[in-house]
Amino acid sequence: MLVGRHHERQQIDQAVALARSGTSATLALVGEPGIGKTALLGYAADQAAGLRLLRARGIESEAQIPFGSLLELIRPALAALDRIPAPQAAALEAALALRPAAAHDRFGVGAATLGLLAAYAEEAPVAVLVDDGQWLDPSSAQALLFAFRRLVADPIAVFVAVREGVPSLLDGADLPTLRLGGLTGDESAQLVELAPEAAARLHRMTAGNPLALLELAPGPPDLALAPEGAPVLVSARIIRAFLQRADPLGQPARGALVLAATSDTGDLPTLGRAAARLGIELSALAAAESAGLVTLRGGVVEFRHPLARSAIYADASASQRRDAHRALAAALPDRDVDRRAWHLAAAAAGPDETASVALEQAGARGRDRGAYATAAAAFERAGRLTAQGERRARLWRDAAEAGWLAGYTERAVALLGEAREVAAGPGTTAGETNPDDPAMLAGIDELAGQIAARCGPVMQGHAILTAAAERVRRPDPERAVAMLAEAAFACFYAGDSARMLAAAERAQALLPAAPSPRTRFLATMTAGMARIIGGDAATGAREVHEAAVLAESSAELREDLQLLPWLTFGPLFLRQAGGRVLLAHALRAARARAAVGALPLVLNLIARDQAATDRWAVAAATYTEAIGLARECGQQTELTFGLAGLAWLQARRGRETECRDCAAEALGLCGRLGIGLAEVWATAALGELELGLGEAARAAEQFGRLQRLLGDLGITDADLSPAADLIDVYTRLGMTAEAGRTAAGFAAAADAKGQPWALARARRGQGLVAADTGFAARFEQALELHAQTPDRFEEARTRLAYGERLRRARNRVLAREQLRAAVDIFERLDARPWADRARAELAATGETRRPRDPNTVDELTPQELHISLLLTSGKTTRETAAAMFLSPKTVEYHLRHVYQKLGVNSRGQLARILADAAQPDG
Repeated sequence: MLVGRHHERQQIDQAVALARSGTSATLALVGEPGIGKTALLGYAADQAAGLRLLRARGIESEAQIPFGSLLELIRPALAALDRIPAPQAAALEAALALRPAAAHDRFGVGAATLGLLAAYAEEAPVAVLVDDGQWLDPSSAQALLFAFRRLVADPIAVFVAVREGVPSLLDGADLPTLRLGGLTGDESAQLVELAPEAAARLHRMTAGNPLALLELAPGPPDLALAPEGAPVLVSARIIRAFLQRADPLGQPARGALVLAATSDTGDLPTLGRAAARLGIELSALAAAESAGLVTLRGGVVEFRHPLARSAIYADASASQRRDAHRALAAALPDRDVDRRAWHLAAAAAGPDETASVALEQAGARGRDRGAYATAAAAFERAGRLTAQGERRARLWRDAAEAGWLAGYTERAVALLGEAREVAAGPGTTAGETNPDDPAMLAGIDELAGQIAARCGPVMQGHAILTAAAERVRRPDPERAVAMLAEAAFACFYAGDSARMLAAAERAQALLPAAPSPRTRFLATMTAGMARIIGGDAATGAREVHEAAVLAESSAELREDLQLLPWLTFGPLFLRQAGGRVLLAHALRAARARAAVGALPLVLNLIARDQAATDRWAVAAATYTEAIGLARECGQQTELTFGLAGLAWLQARRGRETECRDCAAEALGLCGRLGIGLAEVWATAALGELELGLGEAARAAEQFGRLQRLLGDLGITDADLSPAADLIDVYTRLGMTAEAGRTAAGFAAAADAKGQPWALARARRGQGLVAADTGFAARFEQALELHAQTPDRFEEARTRLAYGERLRRARNRVLAREQLRAAVDIFERLDARPWADRARAELAATGETRRPRDPNTVDELTPQELHISLLLTSGKTTRETAAAMFLSPKTVEYHLRHVYQKLGVNSRGQLARILADAAQPDG
């Protein structure tokens, strides 16, 4: 009986009505045990009559069954699998053991779950009800949360009930939430048949908890005699009430109840076989049913409330529980191998190799299906059940890897520490090699280094990886090269040029005589990047070009998911107009394979490239997506780079608040994680912001800080130097000597690198400080070099500087030509402060240029712009939905908003409006 709850019922009614009208709604119900969450879900099911109903309930003892809750929930919808993208369908089928296992990105199952729910709702509105969400298996919880957070325009109402104070899928989810309190006094009196004074006293003592009211209403003597105002532990009272119902039962019924409480399915045939092994008559459960503790129906025994089950299980002796687990393990059908493994583990009183092997096999099955959280728990428990040290170390390493892939970084690091302690053996300290098994230690440290490189402190990752590479350099030089490439990448994050170059050179030294294409690519790209950052830039550029050509010619390299970020480095480091095929491929591959975990890094790198071309609006959208996914995936390093990159872009656009906010958050993360390169970017962003705003002195302060930072890091790459901006700043401040010295030094660095982007900026600097008779030649050289790069902003800055000098030389005709071009580029890019400066210079020549009308495209949100670009590039609605991890109806919802904002009604019209924004990469 549902009493009261008028507000809660209204919220449920509204959610169901939204689903009926074609809009998504999600509502979380949170409260203490017995507060009425299940009753409200029942009300929701009644109100959703006529909707397609999907239901699941978390069971505490089933929390280690991979994707068990997800399968229970979506089983009725599986017929719609053929209507979602093939990669998503394959990921979901593998996860649910509907096809041979194939490991995949943990978020891929979430994307597939969203696609399946949306497809199932295409025929009729859907209601999704999840009870006891705190006990969902972690893999199911992650997939469902990923889907629920992205529901916008599908006719789906989601209701999730979780217990207050217990970790669940709602933690940090920011979903609409109803926190349930107790019933009012009048509502409590309606629920229990007691005299008004007794009902009021009971209400005060239970705070209106419905289950407590019902269980305590019969009035145990101590409750009636308790002094007014005495504290009552409601959960303890409820548990005691359930146990008091069990006390009068005979030993056969108590034994059957313990067996039923130990079972995670309540399947009566299985319980019958287990009971026979224990000499228990299962028919004794009839007495427990009469006592109101359980119900028997449909071949299943169900406890009246989860607390009743917990009370019976906790009240049994440890040996009685172990016996029940052992009997159930033997009674389970052959298909329930995972359940058998966990029952065997629970039955163990010490080391147990049989249980350990069974759990190891369960962990391998979970890992192969992408249930990484479940696999991590199975491997860890298997390690604790074995007496074999080498096997324990390997199992804990496997547990750490699965935990890392599941997003449990801290637990993964702790497990690696335990694994290393076991593998190193007594008396062996960190950094020493166990001569009996160096490969085991190397495998442990390889993962530890990768985690540190991605999560910080990043240089700790470098130290671990370089040491691990030395252990395997003789038996497995190709693996050592790969580790050293990862170590160099950690240095790239940290901005530590010296150690990056050392790691890269060591990788090249370890190359075998006939390396695989993959190893050769990694060694060559790493060496090129390291030399550009802090060594011989010209040689580095040649090596980066060589590695990019190798990748372009090898399908095997391009399809290697782990290499996707590396494919983007060539275009980024060379900054040339051509050779951007690998950028497009990397993004397409990551999206097509639902590699959500790989996307933040790939998106950050591609956004950096877009921001260095004329695709600023697209770059902002890409950065925004990268930042959002990095937050969701818990990737702090990629979050830092996304924020720093977006700050730099917003500085050029003159968006002061956004720039300062992003830079501040990025700099805070840089200090904590040791990410020096992102600190370089964020500091450069603040300098460019001040320069664009006309605050030359403040800009000089920021660029001076940047110079000192680069010096501390040993970074000599001309592309990262603030020299080109400092020449501009010094010129404005009248510091001609400083401007001249800076221009000369920068020209030498650019000449040494020999790449057109650096050379163009250097020639501009020389033009700014040249004598009146020689500046034109330098600016003309700069413009010729700019034509070889994709960066139109730097070209516009050169034209602005050229026009300013021409005007001061009283050559107004030629000045206007350059300044008009600069205004056009700045306005097309939406570089507002720079457009204002160029228009002011043009006005000084006697020609007035009215500011262009605000670009209506600027009114689009980053997600709306990204969807628009994908749709106008030729992708269908379903393809766009798959790429953005949205549902087709959500894409259509955003497209309608785009049409309204831009005043268009067709994709053709939309494409024409977006003509100035280049088409996306993937």
